[in-house]
This record gives sequence, structure tokens and C-alpha cells, in this order.
Amino acid sequence: MFIYTFFIRLNVRIILLIKINPTSIRSMIETAIKNITLKHLLVKGEKMIGLKFYPNKVIQALIKELPNIKWSNEFEMAYLPNKKANLDMIYSIFKGVAWIDGKYFYTNRPLHDPVIESNQFSIKSLRDRKITNGYRVCPEEYLLKLELKKYAMSTAKTYVGMFEGFINHYKNTPLPDLGENEIRNYLSHQVGLGRSDSMLNQIINSIKFYFEVVLGMPNRFYEIERPLKKEKLPEVLSKKEVILMINSITNAKHKCIVSLLYSAGLRRGEILNLKISDIDSERMQIRVENAKGGKDRYTILGKSVLNDLRTYFKLWKPKTYLFEGQHGGKYSAKSVLNIVKRAASKAKIRKNVVPHMLRHSFATHLLEDGVNLRQIQLLLGHNSSKTTEIYTHVANTSMILIKNPLD
Repeated sequence: MFIYTFFIRLNVRIILLIKINPTSIRSMIETAIKNITLKHLLVKGEKMIGLKFYPNKVIQALIKELPNIKWSNEFEMAYLPNKKANLDMIYSIFKGVAWIDGKYFYTNRPLHDPVIESNQFSIKSLRDRKITNGYRVCPEEYLLKLELKKYAMSTAKTYVGMFEGFINHYKNTPLPDLGENEIRNYLSHQVGLGRSDSMLNQIINSIKFYFEVVLGMPNRFYEIERPLKKEKLPEVLSKKEVILMINSITNAKHKCIVSLLYSAGLRRGEILNLKISDIDSERMQIRVENAKGGKDRYTILGKSVLNDLRTYFKLWKPKTYLFEGQHGGKYSAKSVLNIVKRAASKAKIRKNVVPHMLRHSFATHLLEDGVNLRQIQLLLGHNSSKTTEIYTHVANTSMILIKNPLD
């Protein structure tokens, strides 16, 4: 049996096959030839069904039978109006002849898993803002979609700001005429301005939201390249540093906030949303409602933290939320950040300590103490265990057993 290295060009993508026998190669070629990929196209402002296929006489002959079929040199594929009748006809004509690949055409999952917050986005807040002359505002249907999908205020404002930055860069170009080239050129411009990878991803998400969610064209720009995801490890504090921070705080409310961020592994938004009724002293648990992704979960309540909470409650007497501002209502996110930074400064910790670092420290210390990774995942509210596994790279559980060569 011979071994080959073989290249197949399929749908403008290169697939490298290594160490495949001749029979497998023939099978792959036949599969490639009989595959038609459906894609969303926008031609002169009209929604179209794009058909991308490997050149084949049978498929080309059948393609000509489709009504109003045209060829696009720009997209290098055939297309016809996006109508249900045309879509049904495609499946009917090619049944038993070619495989119709609709993974880029149909909506299999939401573009974005919105963070449901109590300060849900309201369209009125953006309608009422002051607009300078000549500024191109976000389309009304964009705002409506954000509101209907119950996006958080912070996420919605980010999306609107990013998308308006894009459409104002092409102020004189109608929205339907903006395509892959314009998006790539805009992203290249943003890279030149030194934008972070996170910001570039947000720009892409805001643009995709318009074409894929607002216009209902899933995977419209699936080929747009994103920045390579960097595997950045979370920064953590030692147990000693956390204790020094907590002990440096004299204010009862501030002490409880820092203690809960660490001992329960809470996000800043989660601690602000905590209500008095969420503290279950009988079961020593804390109920976290409407966390990231709209999920509820339970996390642990420490005995020492419960004692501090009782002291705080007698002094401050909150009414609804566990931590409230001077005039009632939820405590501010900025205040929590300032409390953490001030505590770190008093404890003489030189790291740039932020609230989320306490959550990272919580997970890392549990792992070092032998707590099961699955249990940590549940306490943190992670969807995937892969997200929690990052703490295995930070925990010193295995490293502590390694003897340094210099010692």
C-alpha cells in the first residue's frame, strides 16, 4: 500500500490530508465534488442564497434548472433570491445527487449568550441621548433586537458604540453595501490604532449582530478572521495576602464585601445583586440569581463571614439588597473596586488587585486544598469544565512536590 500526501481545494479552503491511501483519497474527492454549501449573501441590498460547490458537470447542469440563478464573481458562487420556495427547490433538485451543507446558513445557536442583569437594556436610554450633527446612529431595528433579547445595559451600550464606530467610518456607504472587504479594512485600521484583542472581538460581534441577528442571516461573515485567543493565566493572591487585606479593613460593610468576593467566589456584579434573602444561614449557602448567562447557582457561606454579616446588618440595616448605597438601591460597582484596591494598598500588596482576582484566588485555593474540579466548576457557575481547568495551571499542588535542581 502506498502512502501519499495530497491536497484538495474545496470551497476556497485548503484541506491537508496526510498518510491516506489511494482508496480514501478517491472517496474524499467524490465527497468534495458532491457537496454544496449554502451561504447567506447580500446583493444590492437583497437577501440571497449562495451556493458554493466544487466544479462538477452534473451539479452545474442541475444548478441551471434553478429559477433566477446568477453567478457572483465577487463571492465566487452561484446565488438566487432567498425565498422558502427556492430553498425547498434546492433540496428537491439535489436530493440523492449532492449533500446540502447548511451549517453556515441555519441558526444553530445564538450569536451571543446575553448576560441577564437587573439593569436590562432599555431602548429609551439610547433614543434620548444627544447626537452631534452628521453622526450616523445605529438603526432602530438594531436597538429593538437588543431590547427584545434582553441584553444587559453594559453589553448593549458596547455593541451600539462599536457598531456606530464602524458605520461612521463608512459614513457615505449604505449599510447593505458593506461587506467582508470593508469589515477587514476597518479592523486593519483599528489594529493600526493599537486596539486590544478584546476590543477587536467586540467590534466583530457588534457587526455580526447586525447582519446575523437583526437581518436574520446567520454566519453571514463566518470567514472574518478573529485575533488569536491568548492563553492568559489568571492572577491570584496567596491566602496570606487575602487575610491581610480583610484584616486591614475596619468598615463592617467593606469587610463583608471583600470577604464574600473571596470566600464565595463571586463576581462583582453578583455581589451587587445579592438580596438579604439570598443568604441561607441554615444551610450555610448563598443563592446567586441571574448570574452570567442568566443562570442561578448556590455557593458556600463561611462561618466567619456569617458572623461579620450579622454585625454589619445590625449597623447598616439594609432593606432589599444586601449591600445598598447611602440613599438605598444597589451599591455601585466603582465603590466595590475602590474598596478592594484600598484594602490591597493597606495590606502593602504590590499587585494590581481587582475584585475578580479574589474569585480567581478562591478557585485556586480550593484546588490546592484538594477540592474536586467539578465541585469548583459548580461553585463558580462555569458552563464548561475547560473554563475551570485553567486553575490547574495556577495551583501549586503539583509544583510543590517538585524539588528544585538548585536545592
